[in-house]
Amino acid sequence: MPCRRPAPSILFTAIAATVVMLPWAITGIPGEDDRSAAEAPQLSEQPLTGLGGGETVREISQPTPFSLVALTADDLAGTSARIRAKKPDGTWGPWYQAETLEGVGPASEGPALRGTEPVFVGQTTTVQIAVTRPPHAPTTRSTPKQSEPGLGYVPANVEQPIGQNLNAVLISPPQAPADTLPLPSAVNPPGVPPNIIYRAQWGADESMRCGNPRYDRGIRAGIVHHTAGSNEYAPQDSAGIVRSIYEYHTRTLGWCDVAYNAMVDKYGQVFEGRAGGMTKPVEGAHTGGFNHDTWGVAMMGNFEAVPPTPIQLRTTARLLGWRMGLDRVNPRGTVVLTSSGGSFAKFPQGATPTLPAIFTHRDVGVTECPGNGAYAVMDQIRDIAARFNDPPGPEDLAESMRGGAIFARWESMGGMTSPLGRPTSLEASGEAGARYVTFENGAVYWSPQSGAEPVTGEIFKAWGSLGFERGALGLPTSGEINEPLWIVQNFQHGTLNFDREKGTVTRVIDGVPVELPRQSDKNAPVQLERFTPPISPS
Repeated sequence: MPCRRPAPSILFTAIAATVVMLPWAITGIPGEDDRSAAEAPQLSEQPLTGLGGGETVREISQPTPFSLVALTADDLAGTSARIRAKKPDGTWGPWYQAETLEGVGPASEGPALRGTEPVFVGQTTTVQIAVTRPPHAPTTRSTPKQSEPGLGYVPANVEQPIGQNLNAVLISPPQAPADTLPLPSAVNPPGVPPNIIYRAQWGADESMRCGNPRYDRGIRAGIVHHTAGSNEYAPQDSAGIVRSIYEYHTRTLGWCDVAYNAMVDKYGQVFEGRAGGMTKPVEGAHTGGFNHDTWGVAMMGNFEAVPPTPIQLRTTARLLGWRMGLDRVNPRGTVVLTSSGGSFAKFPQGATPTLPAIFTHRDVGVTECPGNGAYAVMDQIRDIAARFNDPPGPEDLAESMRGGAIFARWESMGGMTSPLGRPTSLEASGEAGARYVTFENGAVYWSPQSGAEPVTGEIFKAWGSLGFERGALGLPTSGEINEPLWIVQNFQHGTLNFDREKGTVTRVIDGVPVELPRQSDKNAPVQLERFTPPISPS
């Protein structure tokens, strides 16, 4: 999946440990007779006519809002496309590359409709599509068929010679319901897989599938992909995007099911992909030449220029650690696989390359999937997958903080070698929206008003004895300030002052000093942890 244009950077804060409340999955049991048209993605196609060689920009629109766009043709060789959407204020959004689905989908002996990944552009009624074709490409034309009764979309035109038809597929995902469920935590207990949103939960219409699932002998390797397109989707968009990918893969491209075994969004939501059971060796159609005995997971988004979000990376890794563990595969090991060949496979039919037990689409296919940003963190994914059954250690806890203000403050002090030492807890909630993480030698507290500040040593013990952030001093607003005779730390409503000579701590509120009793390690106060979903905004 060549990516010629980097995707815009994701602006996020502490997604590694973010849990928000959101509409989670599309409700309704697939196959019910009372399933309404509004519950299903709406697909329509518009031919892109009169396109010759070079780059041509076409503006297309429809009255019904849509938010995903894909391109289809009998042959996309040498063709690339970028898509941007018109915003409600009339301005244009950023350009997104529409990556061709190369080496994805069932093997076909004859001509088959080719397509790009559907690009999420946000809700709009108008897009511009910049199509670049070879210099001497024949001019595109189309005589589209009429919409078939009950189909809900105009099928792709296949009446023109190869290379002369090109269609834009406009997809309107279903709206998420009002009920809410929390996103998963960044760190799960050892041996517990990430929560999975199954097909019935995200609303897969099983009547669209053809045939029964195909099962292999077992899972011997995991393969990582990305879905490309935009990273700018909200948590409540994800289930609808998955529904739309499923309908696009089956109805528009004519595949029997969604290609991937699972999909993981940037918020850590895991969606079951191909039907047949997450614990069974279901053969997908995700990696041409290497679909046998492998399990493919696609991270939702484009990771050519940016890495996956921390919670997306960790959830993907733990999902692979769990799934491969069912077949007793070492995520840090290697595997010898036999290539089935194909036009997008790097290895000819019958070749037996030795590969990592967790590898990427680009390792075996003529593609850049899953992007340079994701490829750079593959060793990290393998390491997290291998620790799936281990209790979260300092590295896991540190990873869960990554991306947030607490992590940034701790890292600026030296991280694992800082005076705070290694993390000893997940991020937790304090009084009035405060957040904190404990470390071997203290803690870092954050709030929108105070920012992220460390508290260590005798000042930390004394502050804890006064009730932490619930006490009269409130939250720290500075780190330690070294003076000749004192170490001073500011709080919202006063200061704590450590006497270097006497080893005592004095509290000052409204100018009134009070020397506090010494705190021993045995009697050190413990913060009342509130086990609520962690977040660490920056």
